[in-house]
Amino acid sequence: MTRSCAAVVGLALFALSFWSGIAPAHAALLYHWLQYSENGLEARAISTDQQCPAAHIDGTLMAMSVRSKPGEGYPITVCAVPVPLSAHDVRINDIPLTMPKQKPMRILVIGDTGCRLKGKVAQACNDIAQWPFRVGADISAELKPDLVIHVGDYHYRETPCPLDNKGCAGSAYGDNWDVWQSDFFVPGESLLNSAPWVMVRGNHEECDRGGKGWARTLDPYEWREETGVQGCLGPARPLLIDLGGIKLIAADVSTADEEKANAKQAAWYRDVFTSAFKQAGEGPVWLTFHRPIWATDGSSGPNLGGDNKTLAAALADAIPTNVQLIISGHHHVFEAMNYEQDLPIQLVSGHGGDELAMNVPKNPVGIVVNGMTIKAGITRPGIFGFSLLERQSDQKWIYTGYDIHARPIGICDIDGRTMACH
Repeated sequence: MTRSCAAVVGLALFALSFWSGIAPAHAALLYHWLQYSENGLEARAISTDQQCPAAHIDGTLMAMSVRSKPGEGYPITVCAVPVPLSAHDVRINDIPLTMPKQKPMRILVIGDTGCRLKGKVAQACNDIAQWPFRVGADISAELKPDLVIHVGDYHYRETPCPLDNKGCAGSAYGDNWDVWQSDFFVPGESLLNSAPWVMVRGNHEECDRGGKGWARTLDPYEWREETGVQGCLGPARPLLIDLGGIKLIAADVSTADEEKANAKQAAWYRDVFTSAFKQAGEGPVWLTFHRPIWATDGSSGPNLGGDNKTLAAALADAIPTNVQLIISGHHHVFEAMNYEQDLPIQLVSGHGGDELAMNVPKNPVGIVVNGMTIKAGITRPGIFGFSLLERQSDQKWIYTGYDIHARPIGICDIDGRTMACH
């Protein structure tokens, strides 16, 4: 081919990519990942360009659609493209993404990862020992999980770092891209690229906190700028995700009233969960949402539990017996609990980076939370880290809590709704 012909062909390919919505290869790319959404599995990317980067699925060039355009506080373009579960090779700008396994055997759980700046409470975001999310993300990525569940609370830098506080000096704050990069995308990048994700919304992603960034980047539902608060909406109906022999229901309980039973909210949650349980059908079912229902963080004293009264009112007598686990965060601690009553086991993995809960009783047995008595369990207050669920069968799993350097801090053998920890 002559040089002039090659130039014409190159120009034609560029024009085709432009008019088809596919950016030329190697458009500016900041981050890319796979996550489960209302449309199934989805590849997402964040770019500094107006156009989206090129995506290839099993060798076929696919146009990524613009999820959110640049806007106030967010000089980025967020892109998305559906990915068939049958796909074997997905690439963004020729960078391969880690594909899901039909039956994930190793499920990493992490939560409450951001660095807290709110009023007088100022975590030392500049000190990797005091805010070690990046260490935990890098080390947990080395464990090669098949799936990552983030149980919520990504965004914590809400107010300015106090003057003369070197521990957080220079920290961005508010609901903007600088904060979302600092709190989640920069420190979590290695883990974000290690496996597909289930993104759970926490109370720190409510619309008046970090909800605008959540809606633009991580929300599993469609983003529309003209709706809600610049695209940030209230809770949506749960996702149902097939984990190969287990159905995972991922729900948004970010705004569920904790202190009192909100009758209107409870009726809505009861309706959406009842529908999700029917959709899940028979066989083992897990729930994942941010706020636990029957667990204690010690905030109401060593013999009292103060957990979510709205969710307790909605679900106390409405959870089918095939629902075996509830996976949550919100409490900044590693916990596992089962009950005198016939309820799912409650797992909590909220020790990912934010200030830790220090008053959690080291032995939770006998504590009554929302009328339910903890029969057995384990808590490990005051230790940063993450957790791992390892499949032995669809019914049997090993749940291990790790510190930030992947040293075990607690192990539980799970069989359906029974559990033994050591």
